[in-house]
Amino acid sequence: MNLAVIAALGLWAGAWWLNVRLAARATSGPGRLLPPLLFGATLIALWELLVRGLAVSPVLLPAPSAIAARFATSTGILWADVVQTFFKGALAGYVIGCGAAFLVGVAVDRLPFLRRGLLPVGNFVSALPIIGMAPIMVMWFGFDWHSKAAIVVLMCFFPMLINTVQGLGAA
Repeated sequence: MNLAVIAALGLWAGAWWLNVRLAARATSGPGRLLPPLLFGATLIALWELLVRGLAVSPVLLPAPSAIAARFATSTGILWADVVQTFFKGALAGYVIGCGAAFLVGVAVDRLPFLRRGLLPVGNFVSALPIIGMAPIMVMWFGFDWHSKAAIVVLMCFFPMLINTVQGLGAA
């Protein structure tokens, strides 16, 4: 048997023993964080030892150290992806969708003809699966962040509208 595999088995047994002891003693406070932190660190260490010891191809399962090294060298492109996906697509769509839905919800609460005309459409659109709406949004807005933001607006707008109208009606 490989030395790394034997080390992984020993690490697993030792961490199990220590985790059982820590979990029995930790009743409150910061001591409650030690068992889950130890469990997570043990999993990462076992992953590293077994991948190295069993010579698993990095294409199938890279070691955590290789993932961390790649992550550290790719921070520039990862940050650009975070800005594109989260800030421009998801967050902008969420703010636009919820803000517009709240304003329209206030108008629907004040004007009964909007309630009769808009709420059935809102219920219908909120029931549509996003997998059916996404290709339409991509065709309309293109492949850039605008289509992603439009999908998030659709996902947020009608549930927020319906809940705003119900909340204002109950108040």
